[in-house]
Amino acid sequence: QVQLVESGGGLVQPGGSLRLSCAAAGSIISTYAMGWYRQAPGKQRELVATITSGGSTNYADSVKGRFTISRDNGKNTVYLQMNSLEPEDTAVYYCNAGRVVGRTTYNYWGQGTQVTVSS
Repeated sequence: QVQLVESGGGLVQPGGSLRLSCAAAGSIISTYAMGWYRQAPGKQRELVATITSGGSTNYADSVKGRFTISRDNGKNTVYLQMNSLEPEDTAVYYCNAGRVVGRTTYNYWGQGTQVTVSS
């Protein structure tokens, strides 16, 4: 079992930056693929960025060049650095941890942190 707690959200002006953190407890996340997802009001949850256990990253086209996902396995934490924020980035951001062991898929979500980009 993995418990994920997001932090770092808030209100920021367009063009500003935020860094989200996702602290994991209950299990070491070094063998998990980690990801950030977001859900805006009235929209489906969408992938923002992922990072594999080996450190390979993947980004949604809408955030490429602006967001950076990273992980610190020693701190059991994943980060999302968000720069050049736009009003369209406003959403609740969720952290995800997942891995497959044999035939079993393990998938965990945090409670989310609100990011609001507005002047």
